[in-house]
Order: sequence, then structure tokens, then C-alpha cells
Amino acid sequence: MITISKWRCSWSLMATIASIVALVSIVHLFLFPVLPSLDSFSVRPLQNSCVPINESVDGRTGHIQGNSQQVLDLEHRFPADLHRAVVYRNAPWKAEIGQWLSGCDAVAKEVSVVETISGSSCKNDCSGQGVCNYELGQCRCFHGFSGEGCSERLNLECNYPKSPELPYGRWVVSICSAHCDPMRAMCFCGEGTKYPNRPTAEACGFQLSLPSEPGAPKLAEWAKPDLDIFTTNRSKLGWCNVDPAEGYANKVKFKEECDCKYDCLSGRFCEVPVQCSCINQCSGHGHCRGGFCQCANGWYGTDCSIPSVTSSVREWPRWLRPAQLDVPDNAYLTGKLVHLNAVVKKKRPLIYVYDLPPKFNSLLLEGRHFKFECVNRLYNDNNATMWTDQLYGAQMALYESILASPHRTLNGEEADFFFAPVLDSCIITRADDAPHLSMEQHMGLRSSLTLEFYRKAYDHIVEHYPYWNRSSGRDHIWSFSWDEGACYAPKEIWNSMMLVHWGNTNSKHKHSTTAYWADNWDKISSDRRGKHPCFDPDKDLVLPAWKLPDVNALSTKLWARPLEKRKTLFYFNGNLGPAYLNGRPEASYSMGIRQKLAEEFGSTPDKDGKLGKQHAENVIVSPLRSESYHEDLASSVFCGVMPGDGWSGRMEDSILQGCIPVVIQDGIYLPYENVLNYESFAVRILEDEIPNLIKILQGFNGTEIENKLTSVQKIWQRFLYRDSMLLEAERQKTAFGYVEDWAVEFLRLTEDDVFATFVQVLHYKLHNDPWRGQHLGSQKKDFGLPQECLTRTS
Repeated sequence: MITISKWRCSWSLMATIASIVALVSIVHLFLFPVLPSLDSFSVRPLQNSCVPINESVDGRTGHIQGNSQQVLDLEHRFPADLHRAVVYRNAPWKAEIGQWLSGCDAVAKEVSVVETISGSSCKNDCSGQGVCNYELGQCRCFHGFSGEGCSERLNLECNYPKSPELPYGRWVVSICSAHCDPMRAMCFCGEGTKYPNRPTAEACGFQLSLPSEPGAPKLAEWAKPDLDIFTTNRSKLGWCNVDPAEGYANKVKFKEECDCKYDCLSGRFCEVPVQCSCINQCSGHGHCRGGFCQCANGWYGTDCSIPSVTSSVREWPRWLRPAQLDVPDNAYLTGKLVHLNAVVKKKRPLIYVYDLPPKFNSLLLEGRHFKFECVNRLYNDNNATMWTDQLYGAQMALYESILASPHRTLNGEEADFFFAPVLDSCIITRADDAPHLSMEQHMGLRSSLTLEFYRKAYDHIVEHYPYWNRSSGRDHIWSFSWDEGACYAPKEIWNSMMLVHWGNTNSKHKHSTTAYWADNWDKISSDRRGKHPCFDPDKDLVLPAWKLPDVNALSTKLWARPLEKRKTLFYFNGNLGPAYLNGRPEASYSMGIRQKLAEEFGSTPDKDGKLGKQHAENVIVSPLRSESYHEDLASSVFCGVMPGDGWSGRMEDSILQGCIPVVIQDGIYLPYENVLNYESFAVRILEDEIPNLIKILQGFNGTEIENKLTSVQKIWQRFLYRDSMLLEAERQKTAFGYVEDWAVEFLRLTEDDVFATFVQVLHYKLHNDPWRGQHLGSQKKDFGLPQECLTRTS
């Protein structure tokens, strides 16, 4: 199908053709310095102005679609199995979803999409202190700068106001007894020292008192600066004047608490500048400055992936190529090229990504005080990739995949979904970073602070774009990575699709369940939050958590280990609460579920020296950290999946090592549980059935267990953020000319990953989701599908 574009009925139109052709020639010379043939451009032919606007034409037959509907008997073409599942691309989907994907997603065709390459200008070109959004003509200012043209300098203090008792103010992560960089609220040694750019973050600059009990950490005294960090006296604990060579040779003492907490620095003494962590590493079109991409001329976006009319066509990203270029029909009136149209072949669903102001993403990365916060990778002394075990790294991985995906579009009129990138993983981990991120107006609740960020992002979208009001937000997507997911989403955005790791629908948990008080959302006013649930399975989706790539587990194929090599019946290794040494002290931790499991089946003595009431040899329930955790999972038939403070990564641990997950958390959806058929590869146990756990598991016969293990081995890659990892592998190969061991292993994988699964779910929802269908189903676009696949959208 091809969407017919609107052409103005004008008798003078033909008279302007010569002007347009001349302009095309100028643009051709501008964009193609090597002077290719003018045939490189494909100018759309003039169309009959009497053809009805916005009708849809069938690209195969040329007929305008009417209201006739053919019945697509997917149920009989793709019958469900005994578990009521339909397998599509090796995954057991819920029957109706699997049937539609098998009959429709599998035959989807590419469609022609007009992508608009923008060229609006920004005031003073952002004064060199920001990146111009060429679509809106707005500046995205770096840390420490503000204003329409980024000409206003901010003063971001490290410390709160001082008092006689607290000469450096009350505690905040950025508290500084040395030199505060007011552009970023970060602390350094400063002038007068041998290494003025060496960080003196947090405890480094203050005196420490010995712990009150063995094993406890030292306590920082935030009113007493540690002047010894500036000394050149070798008998004292220096830092700012320590020569790295002498330090490595142990010729001088230095304070152990001082290290390289900030990004872009490596080495024990922060002496090695390394690559910073940015979204998609600025896509090769910019410089990463501590988390904020400083884009090259003609490029913009959080990852510098969006070209403007002044960029080189040869450098356009793959999701905009190959493109047929066209000049707007009003170019002859303006005398200058402000926007350029490019026709690109794409498959739906199409996702428009908002280029939000940097306070919602890039600034949170640029000014972070701990380099590990909210990123899934760092870089070592040789700029090689170091993957992190950051629990909230999934948000970064998904964002990067969407930005680099062929499903991305710059044309909001053609978009099927709109993604609003607010990095709540950074907001919450950075909530205590500096006074300018103060929670004073939020009762000390990080959940309340984060809610406000989302609401302000909504305000920006409604003010600057037309797309929200067209659907009341039903075609918009927001990501919530924190422990209790979208529980604290502002009421204004609840119509949208929420991507979470916590799918709590349980009626008995209508309040915050986290044991960590700063994330509690019970005190947030309903005037701000509304009265929505935490998760709506009809519209939302639970995505897998980020897991550190394990090269050894991949190379040895732990996930494929057969049943005869799995000697442990049931395995769970994790915090079991206050009854155990170093256990979480709160009785509310894990909603008491892990504690109940330990009472029944604990295989490690608790503080009273007691084992679980039903302790068994082939059941392991232990709080002792395993040195061979992945190996232990791969040696087990069933593995426990229970909450922590909210969601936990135990589902991913089980699946990635080929172990059958045993879900014990009533009413809480796990990754993909509202779209995949969990009966095919998992077991659900009610919380009240915990005492009968072993009997239930022993009730499965060998055939049933083999079938579940086989299903786990088929879907495990759908719990892996492979696409994001391969984007990084490609960047590193371009930089160094080779791929590292982890990349070699990931390149061998071929099944659908998290992002591929996400896109498949979106495609199904585009034509089958009643939540959005009643508002958006009448849109007439070229969907690249047979007519019978579209009948449900009307």
C-alpha cells in the first residue's frame, strides 16, 4: 500500500517546476560533493489533485480498500498445543498472540515511509555549549549551561549551605572539602595541588572514624576535612600530590578511600583518561563528555544519530538507508532548504523517539558521581568494554536498541508508537547526588522525585508535539526500571504502555511493598499519582532485567545442560531476611516470601543454628553467596523466582542457565508473562503452597520436565539484551579492528532476543490491542500486511 500525499491545487504549480529543478541541482551539489548523477534523487511525480486525501491504496492491487473484511482462520491454521500455546519463532506464545504472529507478523512487508530530515536553526548555534535539535530549533545545553541559546552559566553547588556545626553543609553525595566544579557539582583536588583534576569524591576529603564493631565500615565525619589528602609528607595519607609511579611502587602512603569514582578516568590514581559512557557512544557522530553527547555539526539527538539537512547523506544511519531524496513542494517559496524528505523502506511497527531535553537523560549521565550508576558498560585503561552488573542496565540497553533500530522513524505522522526516554534508573540512583537534585520537596522519597520528572516530560511532550492528544497517550511508551516499576507513574501518563520489571496486580498489595523507605510511594498524593495500579497486563509489558554477559556460561553452554546432569531438584541462593546472618533486617523484605521458603527448606543454619523444617538433600535454599552461582543453577532442575525489594533478577538467572523457573509471588507478572505461555516452560506456586513445594515439583514426570527444559532452552535468548551488546561489538570492531571474546560468543547466537521480542509484541498490539484500538484503529496507513490481518483494527 502507498499512502497518497496531498498536493495543493494551483494553476501556477507547473510554472514553478523550473525553480524547483534548479533548487534540486543546488541541493545535489551541496549533499554530494563527489558529484554523482542527478538520478540519485527520486523526485515524486505530480499526482492528480482530485484524488481523495489520506485514502489508502493497496500496493498489490491498486484498489482503494473498502470495508470488506475477510476472515483469517488463524485458530485452525495454527492450532494451540496441550498447554494452549502457539509456537512462533521458537517461543511458546499465548494462543491468540502466537496465531496472529504466525499468520501476520511472519508475512509483513516493507512499506514506504517519508522521513523528514530537519534543518531548523537554534539561537546562536547554542553558543558552543549545547546541541541544536534541528527539528524543534531548540538547544540541548550541557551541564552548567542554560537559556534559549545555552549562554546562561549555572552554578551547581557541591554542598548545602554551611552552619557552625556543619561547615561544609549537611551530607550529600557531592559534599566537597576541596575544589567544587560548579558546572557539574563534582569535587576535585583543585589549584595548588600536584594533580588538580584528581577527584576527591565523598569520603576521600573527610576524616574517618574506626567502625564500632568488627566488619563494619568506617564512618565519615562530614564536618571534619581530611587535610592529609593534600600533603606531600610521605608518612601521611596523601592523595592529591601522590605521583602514580611512586604510588604503584608502594613508596608513598595514600588514602585507600580515594579512588576514581567519576567516569572518563581510570587507573588507581585517575591518571588514565578513558572513553566515557554515552548512549550508543554518540553513534560515531560526536564526542562523549561524561555521558552527554557533544554532536558533530549537522547531527543531533541524545546519541547524535539524527542527521540534519547539513549532514552528509553517505553518513546517514542504516535505519535511514537506502533513501530516495525529495525536495518539499514549498521550497521554491522559501528560497532555502529547511527540511528534506527521504523515502525509506521499513517494516512496521514504527517507533518515534522523542528527543527530550537533556535533564531527562543526558544530564543525568553527564553529572553522575559514581561511574557505575545506571549504565551497563564502562571502559578500561585500553578503552575495551567492561560490562557491568548494574541491575538497571536494561533501560540503557533498550533505549540504545530503539535508537539504532530499523523500526525507528523520524516521521511522527507515520509512527505507530512514541517512546518517551526518561532515565528513571539514573534519577533514583542520583537522587542524593547534589543539592540541585534535592528531595526536600519530596519527603525524602526518591519515588516522588522521579514521578515529578515523568510529569515534566509529559508537559514538554504536550507543549511541543501534537501526537499525545491524538490518542490520549495510548500509543506512547514509557520505561520504569525501578524496584516497583510504574507504581509511582504520574496520573497524566497512565494511559500509555509501561515497560517495567515489576508487574504487580495483586489486590492484597495495594500499597508499596518495598522494604526500602525512600522508594515507598504510599505517601504520594493521589492528586499527583492518581489511583492507578502498578501494572495493567492489558496494556503494559514486563521486560527482563539486565544481566552481566557471562562468556564462560555461553561458551560452555550451561543453558543447554541436559536433565541427567542436573542433580539438584530445587535451588535458591539469595538473601533470606532477618533470621540469617547479614540478612535484610526488615520483616517486609520480599513480602516475607523468601522467609517462608527458608523456614520450610533452609539448607543453611539460621542465627539459631536451625535448618528448615523440611530440609532435604537435593534442595538448596541458602543465603551464603555461591562462588559458582551460574554452575549451581545449571546443575538444578527447578530454580526459585521470588521478589526482593520489588522485582529481582532471579527469573533471568534461571532462564539464562536453562533451569525451570518456579515462580512464587502471587499476582505479580514476570517478563513477558502476559504474552508468552508460561505453562510451557515455568511452574507457578501460590505463596500459601510453599510447604507443599517439594511434593508439587516431585509430581512432574520425566516427560513433563524434559518438555519444560526444552522450552527453556529455546527461549533463553529472549531474556538477553543481545542487540545492544552487538551494537557495542560493532563499535569496538570499528575502533580496534577485532572483536573481543564476549562479542565472539554473542555473534554465534541467532535466536530472537529481548528487543526482537519487544518489537513482535508491539506489532501484535498495533492490530489487536483493544486498549489502543478504539482510538487508533481507524488510522489508514500502509501496514504491509494482508487485509485480513487488519480486520481487528477497525
